[in-house]
Formats: sequence, C-alpha cells, structure tokens
Amino acid sequence: MKNLLKLEELAEALFALAVFAYLPHAWWVLPATFLLPDLSMIGYLAGPRVGAFCYNVAHHKALAVAAGLAGWWLAQPVLLLAGTVLLFHSALDRLLGYGLKYTTDFRDTHLGRVGAVRPAREA
Repeated sequence: MKNLLKLEELAEALFALAVFAYLPHAWWVLPATFLLPDLSMIGYLAGPRVGAFCYNVAHHKALAVAAGLAGWWLAQPVLLLAGTVLLFHSALDRLLGYGLKYTTDFRDTHLGRVGAVRPAREA
C-alpha cells in the first residue's frame, strides 16, 4: 500500500511539473519558490497546536488545487503559480514521507513518525 501511495504522490508531482511547463515563468522559479510553503513552520513558535494548524493549512492539497483553479479561472498567473508550487511541494513532501502534522509533536504525521527513533533512557 505504501508504494501505491508513493506512486500517487509521484503522479501529482509530475502533474504539477506539467502545469508549470505551461506557465509564463522561467524554470528557475520553481526551485526558487519550492520551500516557501515551509515558512508555515513559523507557527510552531506559538506552540504545537498553532504550528500544526499553520503547517497543515499551508500543505493541504485542496488549498493548492483551489489556488491553481482560481488562478486559471481569473487569469492570474501568480495565483496559478502558487497553486502549482504548493501541489508540487506537498506531493514531494509526502513522497518522502513528510505528512500533515499532529499537535503532539512536529515529527508525528498522518504518514507515521518522521526521523530517527531516539533510544530510551535508562533510569
């Protein structure tokens, strides 16, 4: 099942690349804007509940699709770019195992725990 989900994420990332290819932007714009959704992690400065909310909103694919469709419908290339970059970023994140966050810990995601497991301390 994990491989099937990764294949789906890869397909979404490739779709975002195909959409980007038709946008009136140079190719360097995609890598230059790729990490912008991660600015949402600033929300963690206000605590894990606010941080998880900010991160999850900024990495939600429905937001990416809504922004992209709004940009296309309104003929706003920058909004279409934002949706495309967000879809590409979110799909690659999930392809690498970084999912939406739980409020318990930044490393707790809907795809499982991210990062190395810490050894238990001896009492």
